[in-house]
Amino acid sequence: MARIKKFVAYRRLERPYTRISKFKKKSYIKADPNPRIVMFGMGDPKKKFQYRLDLISKDSMQVRDNALESARQTSNRLLEKNLGPGSYYFKIRIYPHHILRENPLAAGAGADRFSTGMSHSFGKPIGIAARIRKGQKLMTIDVDKTHIPLAKKALKRAYQKLPCSCTIEIKENKWLILVLFWFLLELLLPL
Repeated sequence: MARIKKFVAYRRLERPYTRISKFKKKSYIKADPNPRIVMFGMGDPKKKFQYRLDLISKDSMQVRDNALESARQTSNRLLEKNLGPGSYYFKIRIYPHHILRENPLAAGAGADRFSTGMSHSFGKPIGIAARIRKGQKLMTIDVDKTHIPLAKKALKRAYQKLPCSCTIEIKENKWLILVLFWFLLELLLPL
């Protein structure tokens, strides 16, 4: 398998070029690569937790699917090993839709017979990326109050694998307060 290029070549967030041709079959990308992300939700989705930790991007850029999968694996491994699968809910909030293309050009002797130069430069699909904006939530972990430091550590490990700088935001889930309020209201109403 060929080695992938460094991400510097693909991280800039620009409007994707779309080929418009008078020949309909040339206007579309023929194949769309499968995302390498195995799962988007891990842990227990049905259980309600007290706190939510969000990983928020500070930059606008593209993130390749292999970087997202690497971030998912490192943080999920830490959470599953220390908490068990029923004590958290971890979700990836972005999906890689953008298809990355490359027009391979040959260099060296005999290159004139190998490549077409820029005459057919639309390129073949080589991978996919998620287009993220500044302030967008990338990943979310729901945990109880005692597990907040471990969830924070898991998100720090995740953003070390991503090409953008991120912040971690901790919020208390409001639904728990509402459930307690209704419970107390039901207890007081019969009196």
